[in-house]
Amino acid sequence: MYKEKLLPHSSARYDGLRSVMETLAVMAGIVLLVALSMEIIGGKNLHFSSVYLNVQLAVCIVFLLDFLVLWSAAERKGRYFWRNVLFLLISIPWLNLLGWCGVTVTRDWGVLVGLLPVLRAFLAMVIIVRWLIKGNKMRRMLVAYVFTVVVFTYISGLVFYEYEAAVNPKLHGFGNALWWAWMNVTTVGAEIFPVTAVGKVFCILLPSLGMMFFPIFTTYVLQEYTHKKEAGQ
Repeated sequence: MYKEKLLPHSSARYDGLRSVMETLAVMAGIVLLVALSMEIIGGKNLHFSSVYLNVQLAVCIVFLLDFLVLWSAAERKGRYFWRNVLFLLISIPWLNLLGWCGVTVTRDWGVLVGLLPVLRAFLAMVIIVRWLIKGNKMRRMLVAYVFTVVVFTYISGLVFYEYEAAVNPKLHGFGNALWWAWMNVTTVGAEIFPVTAVGKVFCILLPSLGMMFFPIFTTYVLQEYTHKKEAGQ
């Protein structure tokens, strides 16, 4: 999240609180991703199960508490709110709210709506990874980007399997969907061609993400080589 400018003593306390809350968000996000994987791989019901909806509700409560606690601790609350309003919006348990309002959401739309809290968890994971990695800015960027590619590829495999399994004759099991996702993110491509609109969108996003990775990787390698060469002279 956006880091508020505070006094030195309050800044250290705020950073510690932010680290704790983001860690809780990461743990909750992992639980949500596991629950979503089990829901997609293990069942083909018309709607999400009550177990998954309860898990998502609990995880979203953690996300909302994360936002509220850091918002209350921020010195410039108005600025913090507008800088982080996206985090708030994707932390809301929309599927649960729609169900409480009596709105029936089909599984196809439910998967897309249910991905919003997963996105919040994903952003928290990226922040934690960047905190944990020691070294220069390029190394931290590389590790965060590798992490992004791995997690997004896995999520893409889940979504592709959800939408394509029943209509794509070339897709046989989640393993095939995960293989398809990795082949596309490496820009190699696969013989499994998407037939749904959602599958086609992810078929475009994955190679785009993969192509963005190579300049970062090349820059990092060149930077490391230059530093070692200068140190040896």
